[in-house]
Amino acid sequence: MVRPILRWPDRRLRTTADTVEEITDEVRAVWDDMIDTMEAMPGVGLAAPQIGVMLRLAVVDASDARGQAVRLANPEVIEASPELRAHEEASPCLPGASARLERPAQVVVRYLTPRGKWDRQAFEGLWATSVQHQIDHLAGRMYFDNLSPLKRRMLLKRAQKRA
Repeated sequence: MVRPILRWPDRRLRTTADTVEEITDEVRAVWDDMIDTMEAMPGVGLAAPQIGVMLRLAVVDASDARGQAVRLANPEVIEASPELRAHEEASPCLPGASARLERPAQVVVRYLTPRGKWDRQAFEGLWATSVQHQIDHLAGRMYFDNLSPLKRRMLLKRAQKRA
């Protein structure tokens, strides 16, 4: 089911999501809805707080073919490459705005799988950018928080004018 996306400046987008204690059928259903919502945008990732679910859940699918979504609970970056990758990032929470950011080109992420087991996976390229973007959302951060204060104000002002 496609769920509505919260819009900036909804306070939930600034709230740290709660840890997932156990993988339940309810959690799996939220992941399913997140994938449906991500595909409808279309996008390459989505964090649960973006749809108003305040749990540390994310989905990422940067594949060309689609249908390769990785479901993550309580994801955390445990290794990051020194090499950076630039990408124009945006969020459906702030339509019409984007910013070019540099993030580690490769990361290793530890997370709880849909089976309730801890795993780790290496992500690179757009996959790495997206998973880091989603982890920011889970911490109550937006991509523009990585900009200088001046660039952030300019971006938010432009977005406000477009809205």
